[in-house]
Amino acid sequence: MKELLEIDKIVHSCEKCINLVEKFPEDKTVFLGNNNDIVLIGEAPANNGWRKSHLLWRDSSGKMLPSGVILQKLFDIIDKNILETTFLEAVKCYPLERKNLKVCSHNCKDIMLEQLKVLKPNLIITLGEFPTRVLLDFSFKKYSEVVGNIYEVNGYKILPIYHPSPISPKSYNGNLPIFENLKGMKSWKN
Repeated sequence: MKELLEIDKIVHSCEKCINLVEKFPEDKTVFLGNNNDIVLIGEAPANNGWRKSHLLWRDSSGKMLPSGVILQKLFDIIDKNILETTFLEAVKCYPLERKNLKVCSHNCKDIMLEQLKVLKPNLIITLGEFPTRVLLDFSFKKYSEVVGNIYEVNGYKILPIYHPSPISPKSYNGNLPIFENLKGMKSWKN
C-alpha cells in the first residue's frame, strides 16, 4: 500500500499533460479496491464517477453508475465483486477532451506499469481500447480482433473486454460469452 501511495505522489506532481487534463486533489488516491486477484483498468476517470465520489463505480450521491451495474452482472458470473476488485485507469487525470486519451495514456503508461508491479495481479481486465493498446505489446487494427482473448505480456495475463458503458452496444451481450468462458478457465487464477 505504501508503494502505491508513493506512486500517487508521482501522479499528483506530473505535468506531462497539464493543459490536457484536470488534475486530482492531492488527498485523493488514483487507485481503488483491495483485491488484486483481478485488476480492472479503465480508460480514464469519468466526470461523474469515483474522482468525485471516491467510491468505486458510484456517483457523488452514492448511486451505482450504469457501467458498474453492467460490469457487476458480468462479474457475478465469475463470483467476484467489482467493489472489492482493484481498479486503475490508463489515464490518471480527467482528460478535458476525449481526443487527448491517446497522448495521455502514452504519458501515463510508466505510472500504470509501476502500479501493476506493486499489485501483481493474476489477471488484468482492460475496459476498452485505450488501456488495451497501452498494455499489449503488438498492434492491431480493430479492437474486436483482441477482445475476449487472454494475452501474456511482460508476465501479466491481459484480457481485453468491451467497455461496460451502456452506450456501447456490446457492453453486456458482447462481454457475456467472455465471462462465461472465464468462469470455466483455471489458468488465470494462478
